[in-house]
Amino acid sequence: MYIKSYAEKEVKLCATCGTAYPTNMASTTCMICLDERQWVPQNGQIWIPHSELLKTHSVKLNRIQENFYELIINPKFAIGQRALLVLSEHGNILWDCIPLLDELTIEFIKAKGGLKAIAFSHPHFYSNMNEWADIFDCPILIHKNDAEHIMVKEKHLILWEGDELELWDGMKLYLIGGHFAGSSILHVPHLSKKGAILCGDTLYLSPNKQHFSVVWSSPNRMPLPLSEIRRIQNRFEQITFDTFYGFVSIQNLTKNVKEILKKSFDRYK
Repeated sequence: MYIKSYAEKEVKLCATCGTAYPTNMASTTCMICLDERQWVPQNGQIWIPHSELLKTHSVKLNRIQENFYELIINPKFAIGQRALLVLSEHGNILWDCIPLLDELTIEFIKAKGGLKAIAFSHPHFYSNMNEWADIFDCPILIHKNDAEHIMVKEKHLILWEGDELELWDGMKLYLIGGHFAGSSILHVPHLSKKGAILCGDTLYLSPNKQHFSVVWSSPNRMPLPLSEIRRIQNRFEQITFDTFYGFVSIQNLTKNVKEILKKSFDRYK
């Protein structure tokens, strides 16, 4: 079934960021890691076939609330991000990807109605997106500003343009920028009273959940210019929401989100 078809494509994963490459492209350095926002291990790049990762890792699904799930790789692999699955009346959407796809995950998602689309926050989480799209026969939505960071462009790819993209059931993609020129968020109105934003790491929530930061690179501690921070602040002020979900499980915030965000932006002077 799926495992065989995946192996036939000879895809390998970067062990540092999780980006998938065909074997003939997986050479000495991952282009995503070579970018100054990421990093290349001092001992060199390591490539792992998906079939090998399946032997040591699995996908864990956690129910966050009704019609909303997170998917994480256990134990942690690469960056360690989660994907978020939103179940909706007229079609389900997957927010960001994780670089592991197994039979149980496929069966679970198909039992819930499959996927109508996969949408992304930014290039660090593209992982093996083409394999996900092939299995669920759905489009991949990435902002055009980040097209240069797509390592393999296949038939399911749709590059959207502009400041926002209307989806269905009131859901909408917003271009934010900052971390990447195409960094985006997904607004889901039915996940809370005023709507939830799914952010990847466009916004980074502190461990004490009292501060947000916006940066060029989190692992390399590289800030954004103040002018860009103010532009991003204005962008978020135009969006109505009261709930936040970041790129890992500990980055869920359901109370005082707007207040904490304003206080955080006000610290930048």
